[in-house]
Amino acid sequence: MSALAAVRAISDLPSRSNDPAGPDSMPASASASASASAAASAARLAGVSRDTLATAVRYSLQVLAEQAKGNTVEVRVPPFGAIQCIEGPGHTRGTPPNVVETDAETWLSLVTGRLDWAAGVQSGRVHASGQRADLTGYVPITGLR
Repeated sequence: MSALAAVRAISDLPSRSNDPAGPDSMPASASASASASAAASAARLAGVSRDTLATAVRYSLQVLAEQAKGNTVEVRVPPFGAIQCIEGPGHTRGTPPNVVETDAETWLSLVTGRLDWAAGVQSGRVHASGQRADLTGYVPITGLR
């Protein structure tokens, strides 16, 4: 399966908007939210092989890096990949000042347009730290859906 086909196949899976751990329900603690999100992602992606998921995430990260060249923001989608993107002041050592981190399902929802950037951050599914850690205008990525 090609990388683009992997992204499209995963983005065509049913949304988790009806899931009790979806974006409209926010558990009291951050750890409970992360656990609920991980459980919902695992259930939704149960039929998707780890290789397909990894390919889709890595490909979409590569496309973002090519479209938003730079090293101001680090985008992390553990355990599959991380890139630096967006022009501006960069960093060379240690923890970068501008970091975006999310799980694979949320990342693929963002890049395919199934999830809005602001909604992802507000729901806690996307963790963005730093003044420049904002992918508004960069996601969704044109041509992935």
